[in-house]
Amino acid sequence: MAQNILQLKITLFNSKPSIWREILVPDDYSFFALHVAIQDAFGWEDCHLHQFFTSNPYKNRLNYSRIGYPTPEIDDVIDERQTKLSEYLNTPKTTMFYEYDFGDSWMHEIKLEKTLPQELKEKYPKILDGANACPPEDCGGLGGYYDLWKILKNPKHKEHRDMLEWLGLENANEFKPETFVINSVSFRNPTKALQKFEKEVMI
Repeated sequence: MAQNILQLKITLFNSKPSIWREILVPDDYSFFALHVAIQDAFGWEDCHLHQFFTSNPYKNRLNYSRIGYPTPEIDDVIDERQTKLSEYLNTPKTTMFYEYDFGDSWMHEIKLEKTLPQELKEKYPKILDGANACPPEDCGGLGGYYDLWKILKNPKHKEHRDMLEWLGLENANEFKPETFVINSVSFRNPTKALQKFEKEVMI
């Protein structure tokens, strides 16, 4: 039986200019598989913890469920490996949230734009569109990212050279926050990604 395909727009919450990606994923994908697709679509390095929220965690603090990878320390989440997207993302304009890196707290808004029939010759997930580069890992969340941006624009700033070295850049012209190259997106196999993740969790 052919599955349905979800067209999702995923936006880094409160980013200005907006950092977003539009992707197609099967509706029988697990939430862990969606986690992998989001990481790959944005260009994150998948080196921190993550979780999903069934509604806006900033507005509905007592009225949401969390979906994630259960561990002895985090045992009050719905298991993302066993939970299908179709259980929650089944009506256009449905919105969920995805948090990556609990320290920097990169919050992403996930909006279901439409449900489409599967095209048998297409390969999923698929990137449709996007705008602006993914921020560097461990830069301090959106606030730290915009501070970094300002520092790199000012060669006279006392931290200018340190930030270039931290990013591994020769000069500030190499820092291109407004660039998104759609052809650079490559999606990993979520089954293999889960195996790797579980090995790391057990270490």
